[in-house]
Amino acid sequence: MDRGRRLAIDVGSVRIGLAVCDPEGILSSPLPALGRSEELAETLQVVSGLVDEHSAIEVYVGDPISLSGGQSASTMDARNFAAELAGLISVPVRLVDERLTTVTASAKLRSSGKDAKQSKSLIDSSSAVEILDQALATLKVSGRAPGQLVEGSDA
Repeated sequence: MDRGRRLAIDVGSVRIGLAVCDPEGILSSPLPALGRSEELAETLQVVSGLVDEHSAIEVYVGDPISLSGGQSASTMDARNFAAELAGLISVPVRLVDERLTTVTASAKLRSSGKDAKQSKSLIDSSSAVEILDQALATLKVSGRAPGQLVEGSDA
């Protein structure tokens, strides 16, 4: 596994959850969720800045596929977000299956003593941490990059 920070993104219609790992890919940490602007370009510019700020070598965008494997409006939104981001940055963008990440993140927040109200502001970035952890685990176990490379991304 190449050394370097990786950034994970949980695309939502209201907020964008964000997480970053250390250069060794051991510890994933949430970043403050980003309020999504009505203009996609504005949100993408902020995310692009975070990629630069954290010197990320790769970006994982959660791909919200349904449990049955189907697609939804959220799936199309996340894929469009990933494609647009790939055109702005010079590091690979990969779509990573995010099934059950929100459920897992919610359970972890509850077990840490956070109620539903307290969790609302944390859930998006906690989900991004789950996406990042799953991607890193895949990378470590298989030695292959997780998910699907977004077309137009630097490989």
